[in-house]
Amino acid sequence: MKSPEPPSAGHAEVRIVAADPEAARHVAELLRRCFAATEARSYPAGADGGTRLHFTVDTTRMAEPVRSWLLTSQSSWDDHTQTDEI
Repeated sequence: MKSPEPPSAGHAEVRIVAADPEAARHVAELLRRCFAATEARSYPAGADGGTRLHFTVDTTRMAEPVRSWLLTSQSSWDDHTQTDEI
């Protein structure tokens, strides 16, 4: 499987998977309050139900409280290895 192209500089692709579509929408709404974002695309999460939402956020356009929190909490990405991610 070919890896997807990364988003342009300053943008991040977001994937939310939840058993309840309303829970996925709540998380997406919180992110939209913090960052400029594209409209979420919704997909079924699997045979057992659930929802996947995909959208892109613009990390260069953050709300001020989020900007200060991100700047004070930055750490090395080496500490965050995820075995289930591409």
